[in-house]
Amino acid sequence: MFLQKTIRKRTEVRGIGIHSGNPCTLSFRPAPPDTGVYFVRADLPGRPALRVSARAVEATTLQTTIAGANFSVATIEHCLCALSALRIDNLFIELDGPEIPICDGSARDFCEALLKVGMVEQDQPRKYCYITEPIYFSEGDKHAYVVPYHGLRLTVTIDFPHPAIGKQKLDLDINEHTFSRELAAARTFGFVRDVETLQARGLAKGASLANAIGLDEKGVVNPEGLRWPDEFVRHKGLDALGDLTTLEMPLMGHVILYKAGHDLMNKLVRKIMDTPQSFRHVELGADVSAEVRRYAGWTPGGA
Repeated sequence: MFLQKTIRKRTEVRGIGIHSGNPCTLSFRPAPPDTGVYFVRADLPGRPALRVSARAVEATTLQTTIAGANFSVATIEHCLCALSALRIDNLFIELDGPEIPICDGSARDFCEALLKVGMVEQDQPRKYCYITEPIYFSEGDKHAYVVPYHGLRLTVTIDFPHPAIGKQKLDLDINEHTFSRELAAARTFGFVRDVETLQARGLAKGASLANAIGLDEKGVVNPEGLRWPDEFVRHKGLDALGDLTTLEMPLMGHVILYKAGHDLMNKLVRKIMDTPQSFRHVELGADVSAEVRRYAGWTPGGA
């Protein structure tokens, strides 16, 4: 909990890109302390790299995309959410193209790949973004805010006028175990009519019922049904964790979302970064300050 972490050795995830439909490969590679998380485009001359940051986010429609000067990486949230939950601080994510493998539409394959090789503590302390005052962002009836909390907690509410979804709420403390058990396998979802429109524009060529929950006007069209009755809000929680990784350091706070998607999450993360008076950089350990103990209700060696 106190020291930075990376993975023990390289591991790989293969699949197809959700938009291109082409095969693609992602490799997680260990990185030194104080590196952060970087995407590396191994298919491009010079192997350009880009740090994962809210300030590098270029697009948030249906997915989160970050971009450098001459390249981009799309659909980053599903692999990044595992880093947030597993508290992996330093990592190179090497790609052979512009898309992350969609896999089954969840984060399960990424989580399993990371857990299989295991993680190792490094010789530098982890620095947290510890929320000390509420930070709020809203647009219309959509809201996103974060309040002080010792740990990482998500409260997510969605409300879709569809008979299979409706209003759903998730409230969960996030750690390796709760993420693996409750969120990692929650799949993305979409409406059949929208997929047909996107494919007519040359997009979503890789989309299928093998990598998403499909919905028609009446309900879920996947023959196997849902993995949870509230799989929709679980996936929204998964997405939010991925977007939180763009904060560039682990968050200690309670994130509360109402009808918030990637765009609102990006704006919330940017507002956190731009509101330094509302958080502190904290290194946990025996010398943790009395002020942080007071906020956190935590003492070394205790709960």
